[in-house]
Amino acid sequence: MRYLTAGESHGPQLTTIIEGVPAGLYITEEDINFELARRQKGHGRGRRMQIEKDQAKIMSGVRHARTLGSPIALVVENNDWKHWTKIMGAAPITEDEEKEMKRQISRPRPGHADLNGAIKYNHRDMRNVLERSSARETTVRVAAGAVAKKILSELGIKVAGHVLQIGAVKAEKTEYMSIEDLQRVTEESPVRCYDEEAGKKMMAAIDEAKANGDSIGGIVEVIVEGMPVGVGSYVHYDRKLDSKLAAAVLSINAFKGVEFGIGFEAAGRNGSEVHDEIIWDEEKGYTRATNRLGGLEGGMTTGMP
Repeated sequence: MRYLTAGESHGPQLTTIIEGVPAGLYITEEDINFELARRQKGHGRGRRMQIEKDQAKIMSGVRHARTLGSPIALVVENNDWKHWTKIMGAAPITEDEEKEMKRQISRPRPGHADLNGAIKYNHRDMRNVLERSSARETTVRVAAGAVAKKILSELGIKVAGHVLQIGAVKAEKTEYMSIEDLQRVTEESPVRCYDEEAGKKMMAAIDEAKANGDSIGGIVEVIVEGMPVGVGSYVHYDRKLDSKLAAAVLSINAFKGVEFGIGFEAAGRNGSEVHDEIIWDEEKGYTRATNRLGGLEGGMTTGMP
């Protein structure tokens, strides 16, 4: 499978085309819109989330709620487009209109693509850069991800995520009974934290940063259960599953680090304290005594979470 996305933050729509989805998968717009609604939740979200109510439309590749095996096109319309039709329209404009154009960007923001992108493509108006480099683009990545999650669910593979840290506030309670338990608790938390007390402190930290005109960082953990052994490859660098996952995570705006299992902590340990002992069980087959490597060895899944 592969996908491409297209669209600008204040353009008419965001589009993704997904290729390689097998035929016969049952999927509806409601399945995708459920995930898009989850994306818009969260304490301290910006004004844009209040303007948009993201809904995906399936434009191709699905008939009567079953995939056809052909490319699937998904579209999410931007409600705010009606205020930007002249500024972001595709039609040509006159020199006078260009001089009078509002909302031109000439001051680059640190930490963004503004300056580097403008130099790379020789843009005078950095809106040409930030409209595409905006995190708004991740809307249709979530739509594509909803299709991927539907395929995984058919194979008995479950995915959940939770916030471990925001600013200086760390979650102390991170042990969960089951992945369903983790999903249930975090869906009710405005900051998707399993630790309720830490969640309250995280919200206060967000509010404080916002009041100071600042922003705040954090750490999120994603868990995938039910993966069979050997997904990925040890043969080529670009087919290793941890390589692909790391690239996917770091392609999201503002992410600056990714680790698997104990990750960077392994740098301060001996190998005997890092590797996961292999155990044979008549009922379960090969398992591991620990999961310090996060279910990935040699670019492939081990069967552990």
